Amino acid sequence: VKMAAGQQWFAPAYHLILEVFGDSTVLFFYRPPSHRIIVNGKECINFASFNFLGLLDSERVKLKALSSLKKYGVGTCGPRGFYGTFDVHLELEERLAKFMRTEEAIIYSYGFATIASAIPAYSKRGDIVFVDEAACFSIQKGLQASRSFVKYFKHNDMEDLERLLKEQEIEDQKNPRKAKVIRRFIVVEGLYINTADLCPLPELVKLKYKYKVRIFLEESMSFGVLGEHGRGVTEHFGVNIDDIDLISANMENALASIGGFCCGRSFVIDHQRLSGQGYCFSASLPPMLASAAIEALNIMEEDPGVFRVLRDKCKHVHKALQGTPGLKVAGEPLAPALHLQLENSTGSRTNDLKLLRAIVDYSLERRIALTLARYLDKEERFLPPPSIRVVVTVEQTQEEIEKAAQCIREAAVKILK
Repeated sequence: VKMAAGQQWFAPAYHLILEVFGDSTVLFFYRPPSHRIIVNGKECINFASFNFLGLLDSERVKLKALSSLKKYGVGTCGPRGFYGTFDVHLELEERLAKFMRTEEAIIYSYGFATIASAIPAYSKRGDIVFVDEAACFSIQKGLQASRSFVKYFKHNDMEDLERLLKEQEIEDQKNPRKAKVIRRFIVVEGLYINTADLCPLPELVKLKYKYKVRIFLEESMSFGVLGEHGRGVTEHFGVNIDDIDLISANMENALASIGGFCCGRSFVIDHQRLSGQGYCFSASLPPMLASAAIEALNIMEEDPGVFRVLRDKCKHVHKALQGTPGLKVAGEPLAPALHLQLENSTGSRTNDLKLLRAIVDYSLERRIALTLARYLDKEERFLPPPSIRVVVTVEQTQEEIEKAAQCIREAAVKILK
């Protein structure tokens, strides 16, 4: 192919880009996890990767990232507070704040570090944090780093949470002077990654005002999924976003990028710029990934109908998996990442995992890519039961969903007989 300097040739099916720089032609090759994925040499339908809105396959996002790569280079080589702040970082923070309808937003270069940095930025030794037992591992690490006094309540059990809040209220009355300097937080997920359940946010807000506590809401699984415009669980329930003290989410599930963000009132967010360790001491997000996230936001705002499509697909998958012999579906019909668990455990976690792994392998042979939910068994505070995670995206067709459900049923009948 004859090409002039500065000219591009783009092959979207293969994720190839040829570009001429002077006398040299450079070949870029990249293949992110997409709707169809190559596993052991086989092209499979992807039911394993978190790509809810299918934006990893968006040519607009890819070309925007490439354009940014040519302009800024690969990385910033420094944290935000030194020389790692570029104009696209400020633009992304402004866009996220506007999208979420909050005063301000802050971005982190690693999704896991976002809530793990935000919690210890506010909650210190002597403070009290009330946490759902099903909280994800990044929340657990944030609690550990905070050295606060942690009280776990049963998953989504508001009566158990109120019991703990009442106990703390009685304890505070014994020493009002000490109680004045103790900060109290409730930390929950909007849509739990370990259970695929929604948090009862309206009830949590009532308890917040009744017992004067702050709410931190982790929305990595619900941002870009729930609500008419994808703003998450607050929009889904019609809760005023100002009732939530801090919202965090990663940009790796819906925004086809890397990193995470927190948003809320300006005085809350500004505190993290000096106290959020993942913000202060990590190199900032590569500009090309910030540009990719901005373009993903553009697409989300231009086509809010995509969220309804995703919800319909989630309901379809949830219904299609019902009645699978020997397996039960754990999670809400609106959840984009469901769990398939054994109806009857063997009594051994190792043996349960072997059975589920056999179902995953059987499906893979038939070009359906699934994955087991992974945990650090010795590190988890409350270890979830073994499960196969089934991830829904807008790109999956009705035929592909039915094929995957049928394949899982066949595997269950054969392996769990």
